[in-house]
Amino acid sequence: MARADRFDGIWYGGAPIPLSLRLLAWLYARLGAFRRSLYRRGWLESSRLRVPVIVVGNISVGGTGKTPLTIAMVEALQRRGIRVGVVSRGYGGSATAPVRVAMDSAPELVGDEPVLIRQRTGAVVVVGRDRVEAAQLLLQDPSIQLIIADDGLQHYRLRRDIEICVIDGARRFGNRRLLPAGPLREPVSRLTKVDFKVCNGGLAQVDEVLLRLMDDGAQRVVDPQQRIGLEMLAGGRVHGVAGIGNPTRFFESLRARRIEVIEHAFPDHHAYTAADLEFGDNLPLLMTEKDAVKCRGFARDNWWCLPVRAQLPETFFDALVEKLHALPTRQTD
Repeated sequence: MARADRFDGIWYGGAPIPLSLRLLAWLYARLGAFRRSLYRRGWLESSRLRVPVIVVGNISVGGTGKTPLTIAMVEALQRRGIRVGVVSRGYGGSATAPVRVAMDSAPELVGDEPVLIRQRTGAVVVVGRDRVEAAQLLLQDPSIQLIIADDGLQHYRLRRDIEICVIDGARRFGNRRLLPAGPLREPVSRLTKVDFKVCNGGLAQVDEVLLRLMDDGAQRVVDPQQRIGLEMLAGGRVHGVAGIGNPTRFFESLRARRIEVIEHAFPDHHAYTAADLEFGDNLPLLMTEKDAVKCRGFARDNWWCLPVRAQLPETFFDALVEKLHALPTRQTD
């Protein structure tokens, strides 16, 4: 059994947890609690910025829909006249110092998700391994009124005013164990401290906001201006390519549209080469938008991607803005 499949079986399939993983999870829990206590007592320094900070993250590993939610939030806040900037870790990119993302930035330098956020929203985006340094570079633009930190729930060095946790509505929290015995970065009890819980798909619980990922058809990878409806691919076979946290979600969404999928799952943030996608036939290829930003330079005419948008109730954005307006006057450290 492949290593990833083995962990998936333990985390989500009810397979027994080896003693070694239980011991490592106990150590992980102790180290995590100790680190949080250092920030809580002020023994590790955290920084408050001159503008409010919203953190979008999760407590489990793998893809939960943080980036589509970030894009939807940026667009909703822009419509309300708020100038938003985004900071991101830039996973999959090689940049070590903070870098401002351009429309045509190389994903291998800044990461795939920051490029996607920049292209979809037009917002100022800065990547950096240290979110505080990235935010400081972002704030060199004096017009920025608000920062969204994409995937920074555990980055306690950056103080935050609002926390949003995204939950995978299908897999939830698996066996509810901490890494590596389970998929959790922090205990489920951490959710009592966040401001909003957003459930991606599945059945949202009473205190959760339901997010649904919607598509408007497929885009040709070499020319995103060209689109087709997914019904054009229904009944046929395609190569499905997904280098995301939960590839199964993508493949199942295609099958739900009556598309026969030959699955090709790659690691999250995979750096593709043309050889990776040479499958020895002429079948169409359908990939996620996050994958497509890394493949345009060598894409073929019959390669398509599926952009998605996060659909949330307007009351969520209203509540978010209301909470922002209720924040006290800024006093930076």
